[in-house]
Amino acid sequence: MNKLKTIGVSALCGTLAAVSAHAGEMTVSGSANVTYMTQEKATTGGPLGIHTGLTFSGSGELDNGNAVGFNIFHDDQNTFSSADVSIDVAGIGTFSVDQGGGTGLDRLDDKTPTAWEEPYDAGLGSNIVTATGVGASTDIELAISGDMLPEGLAAYISYAPEAGAGAVNDKATGGGDSGLGRGYDIVLEHSGLADGLNVFGGISKIDDERGNDRSQRVLGFSFAAGPVTFGAQHLKDELGSNTVDYYDNMAFGVSFLVNDNLSLSYGEHDSETATEAASKVELKTSSLQAAYTMGGATFRVARSKVDNANYSTAANNDYDVSLVGMALAF
Repeated sequence: MNKLKTIGVSALCGTLAAVSAHAGEMTVSGSANVTYMTQEKATTGGPLGIHTGLTFSGSGELDNGNAVGFNIFHDDQNTFSSADVSIDVAGIGTFSVDQGGGTGLDRLDDKTPTAWEEPYDAGLGSNIVTATGVGASTDIELAISGDMLPEGLAAYISYAPEAGAGAVNDKATGGGDSGLGRGYDIVLEHSGLADGLNVFGGISKIDDERGNDRSQRVLGFSFAAGPVTFGAQHLKDELGSNTVDYYDNMAFGVSFLVNDNLSLSYGEHDSETATEAASKVELKTSSLQAAYTMGGATFRVARSKVDNANYSTAANNDYDVSLVGMALAF
């Protein structure tokens, strides 16, 4: 009896080892950022901050040669931030199921060139509304194979059965009904039209069971000429709700590569919102930044400004921010 048990366990271990080897491999990467921030015209607490991140990535191959993979992101002090599972189908493209990883129109929230962060994200806390589409929820995306497209063109199609759903565990459904129904995004990026030029655009449609459906449109470009890169983009986000009729965003940025280690940038990202009663508020953000790389570390500084944060004209929503940071990658 004992001998039979030993044989069975040995055989099982051999099978598991073979499956593990066939499944592929796991890698881990991470980052750490330390910042010191001061904010004028505001009462603030401790200025020192730390941000950490870990990415677990797995890859493998099916018997038919199709590649499979997944990523799990642990951001800062969150137990779970986002994840995706993908399978590459030859001749068609890569299908992925994503939870909060920036798919669909969300990848176009702000593609203007910077030395560090988007103008609205350099320590401002402006709560500006940018392009999200279905990429802000759990969605299925197809990145169409380059073999099916003209050279330099990338195309993505994303679909969410419920655009308001957050991260959902397997064998489960989302939380309460948000009122948002299914939605889809289509995104195109083309880098083959001219040297140094990249153009991009996308649309998003989301059903809203409470009223008007949500529609977003993004169009933009970036152009690199020597050490200088300039970019601009426009977003129109139409909600038609009782509280917000639309968001109309315009962003631009310019970066300058002084040498292989030092880069400078300036950018603005402004957003106008209006209610059905025609009451309009414009939220303005701007940021001057510099970044210097020294081996495995990057040192950064930013001087940023926001007017009408949170889409409010109250005096305490206009302020300046100074930010110093060091980033490590491993």
